[in-house]
Amino acid sequence: MSEQLRVAVVGAGPAGIYAADILSKTDLDVSIDLFERLPAPYGLVRYGVAPDHPRIKQIIVALYKVLQRGDIRLIGNVDYGTDLTLDDLREHYDAVIFSTGAIRDAELPIPGIDLPGSYGAADFVSWYDGHPDVPREWPLEAQKVAVLGNGNVALDVARILAKHVDDLMPTEIPANVEEGLRRNPVTDVHVFGRRGPAQVKFSPLELRELGHVPDVDIVVYPEDFDFDEGSEEAIRSSNQTKQVVKTLTDWTLRDPSELTASRRIHLHFLHRPAEILGTDRVTGIRTERTELVGDGTVRNTGRFEEFEVQAVYRAVGYFGSPLRDIPFDDVAGVIPNDGGRVLDDHGRHISGLYATGWIKRGPVGLIGHTKSDARETIENLVEDVESRGDAARTATVRDPEAILDKLASAGVPYTTWHGWEVLDAHERALGEAVGRERIKVVPREEMTDISRSALV
Repeated sequence: MSEQLRVAVVGAGPAGIYAADILSKTDLDVSIDLFERLPAPYGLVRYGVAPDHPRIKQIIVALYKVLQRGDIRLIGNVDYGTDLTLDDLREHYDAVIFSTGAIRDAELPIPGIDLPGSYGAADFVSWYDGHPDVPREWPLEAQKVAVLGNGNVALDVARILAKHVDDLMPTEIPANVEEGLRRNPVTDVHVFGRRGPAQVKFSPLELRELGHVPDVDIVVYPEDFDFDEGSEEAIRSSNQTKQVVKTLTDWTLRDPSELTASRRIHLHFLHRPAEILGTDRVTGIRTERTELVGDGTVRNTGRFEEFEVQAVYRAVGYFGSPLRDIPFDDVAGVIPNDGGRVLDDHGRHISGLYATGWIKRGPVGLIGHTKSDARETIENLVEDVESRGDAARTATVRDPEAILDKLASAGVPYTTWHGWEVLDAHERALGEAVGRERIKVVPREEMTDISRSALV
């Protein structure tokens, strides 16, 4: 009779939890440990979704049910590459699945991008979501702001910057974020995209919601609206594109005299960010007008425009981070893989190593894609295990408690699912104590102390 398969999953966001859940429901006799760098699980659903989007955050309910079953062991506050190495995992587990996501901002190599006042959207999102790794304060000093990008993250950043803080109070906005946003002097947020209205990556619902933010006007410019044959085909073939274009074109029909709000979000299309202006800090942005060429792509025109802004947020995508002792594609920002099987420099599968989620395929797709992505990885892992039989059981230390003993002896203050439930209850109690049905996010050092105290 084969020994129980031992599998480690590194990263407890949706990708890792889905992979663990799918693996637990296979015919394999398997023991699964889910490692997370932070004391709390859920990854970007907890720390990457705007607080005024509770519908999306409800995904946590489903993830919670998976971990609450008790057949998947959560081990939090453990940093792969620091607290545990690949050799450590190889010693204790027969297979390792990496689901570490993509949390860095993709680079935008234009002049002035490193000026003070120029920020990555991912860092700002982490701040307003209370990520324990980022500072508690954010420099909100600009009256006019540029957001670079035409995806949902760009809309989130623009909306949070422009929205009045009182309209955020029914949400889970952290107390320190509330304090910061109350001092926010912003009047105008300019969102720039280099392609046309039919090529944006906004979701229809998120775009429509933007038009209902109290005391915030949406300003669009008819000269930015152009549709080539590629655009028309996109509208015909995609109901989502059709809805987005309809919402945007409806806004062009509004009477300018109706735009009387105290804050404005300007949506600019066919503008390529060319340079961030300023000497000691951001004072403006220069864009180059682009034009559609027929297939939905654009070319530069050589015509430039300048806009006065005091801050710039780039929301041009997320990017993966390399992991110690694991191959990494520096161009794509992913772990090289074939269907989730991690590949070496010669394109061969490194036995026992797998990847899923954004670190596998790049930062594209919605939660549904993450689940199907995890299924592919698990199917290949199961196929490999079944084909190798007992030879797939490579761990030399098979006692499930040994890895916890190793962490404890190294002084790593790891957390568990029980500890997380205690912390979650503590956060909710803090939220109720300030008279609102929202969570007051606990700093990382307190998170660890509270969750660890549940173990003793």
